[in-house]
Amino acid sequence: MTKLLVTGGAGFIGSFLAERLVEEGFDVLIIDNLSSGELSRLRNVIDRVKFIKDDLKNLSDPGGAFRGGVDTVFHLAANPEVRISVTEPRTHFDENVVTTFNVLELSRKYGGVKNIVYASSSTVYGDAKIIPTPEDHPIQPISVYGAAKAAGEIMCGTYARLYGINCVVLRYANIVGPRLRHGIIYDLLMKLKKNPGELEVLGDGTQEKSYLYITDTIDATLKAWEYAVKNGGAYTYNVGNWDSISVRDIVSIVIKASGFNPRINYKPATPDGRGGWPGDVKRMLLSIDKIVREVGWRPSMSSREAIELTAKSLAEELGVGNEGAHS
Repeated sequence: MTKLLVTGGAGFIGSFLAERLVEEGFDVLIIDNLSSGELSRLRNVIDRVKFIKDDLKNLSDPGGAFRGGVDTVFHLAANPEVRISVTEPRTHFDENVVTTFNVLELSRKYGGVKNIVYASSSTVYGDAKIIPTPEDHPIQPISVYGAAKAAGEIMCGTYARLYGINCVVLRYANIVGPRLRHGIIYDLLMKLKKNPGELEVLGDGTQEKSYLYITDTIDATLKAWEYAVKNGGAYTYNVGNWDSISVRDIVSIVIKASGFNPRINYKPATPDGRGGWPGDVKRMLLSIDKIVREVGWRPSMSSREAIELTAKSLAEELGVGNEGAHS
């Protein structure tokens, strides 16, 4: 049975990936320090995986995982909060850059890892000049989070060239779905839970971004991995949707899911009066032509559909809303 390692496997994307890998019959190991991950996300598979609580900021082999015949590492361990990277850049260097180096070095040192799938981000492009943004667009991040992800991409590519490890870099758009505990939908719902009468929204509401549902994300991840295993080498793919949606539309969807009728207070925090915080990309829409063409994956639902499904499920999970609002 092929052995696979998921770093950050108790996180949002990682937990769904682990579930899918177990369902497909793989031997799954998970490493997570539970700083942002939650064991409850793994309740459906915890008895069928090997879980190791450890911190990849330390260059050690947690539980002998990298010496245990692991074929592929899905590296998803990271601090996902883009806003925090602006105010606490050291945190993102340690948790996103240092951990990526350590994963690559452990994979090289113990020699058994043949493939690495690296979870990168659309934030590596910054405020892109070309929309939809292709993979060959210049890398110009405007957040430390984006810079950390870009650094990880470069290290992955270098290790692939130097040591013959197949590497897939996946530049995810905004990924949404059940169990999500960061980002705009979660933030808005938590604000409404605290104060149903008023809703503060970061930015002027005209920001427009692409969103992808978690099941589509896992499909793309596995198809890209299978392609790299079959063909060998290093690959970089955007993983997003065909369309985008504005913050104002997201606010409307979230309010509908909550059943409340709050007063909305838009709060721009950037010099141009649009963005919600320094480092906030105003518009993000990735070109997914390359992954569609080479890998054969395509999303099954639009950004709006992904937001609607997520807002409904998260409102239920978080206990937000009037009775009957989620029916």
